[in-house]
Amino acid sequence: MATLDPKIRKTKSLLKRGVVLFLIGVFLALILNLLQVQRNITLFPAGVLGDFSLSAWWVPPVCGTAAVCIGLMYPCLDVRLGEPLQGKCEWSNVIRCIAVFVGINHASAKMDFANNLQFSLTLAAMSVGLWWLFDRSRSGFGLSLFIAIIATVATQLMVYKGVYSYTEPDFLYVRSWLPCVFFSGGVTIGNIGRQLAIYENEMQKEHSS
Repeated sequence: MATLDPKIRKTKSLLKRGVVLFLIGVFLALILNLLQVQRNITLFPAGVLGDFSLSAWWVPPVCGTAAVCIGLMYPCLDVRLGEPLQGKCEWSNVIRCIAVFVGINHASAKMDFANNLQFSLTLAAMSVGLWWLFDRSRSGFGLSLFIAIIATVATQLMVYKGVYSYTEPDFLYVRSWLPCVFFSGGVTIGNIGRQLAIYENEMQKEHSS
């Protein structure tokens, strides 16, 4: 039984981190949806978007599941690439990262720009700035970029399949901010996952000492 102890502790640690990441992903999805609904009210004609609670009830659970995958992958990828968990990653830093992430989404919902290109470039600069301020790791940038590409393609496929419906003139405008939101979201969830891993490692060291 003694030999199973470390494995059991590791499994419990992963489960705890997974539950926390899932809840955070669901919570952020609900908040960001409210921001985007505010934007959509001004951008889209009435009836273009389906009711969130009915037509897209599955979005928060999917975001929660994605948060679990991303939050657990980040520290594992750091170890494999030889990048130790960032020394600057503290809970206060993580909270600031979340605040900036929500701010980026708030900007996408509230700010008006002269054209789509200016809007996209501004959000892209803000997203890269988020990574520079709170991450600066190769693994973080690469994984967040990969997540942004895959999630954007998946979202657009759902649009084509009719899961979401936008009017054609507005479709490109909506697509323009998706990669930035997914990229900054990946960085944010990744930092949360790293901090949870650091916290669990410290707790395990205390128990073993």
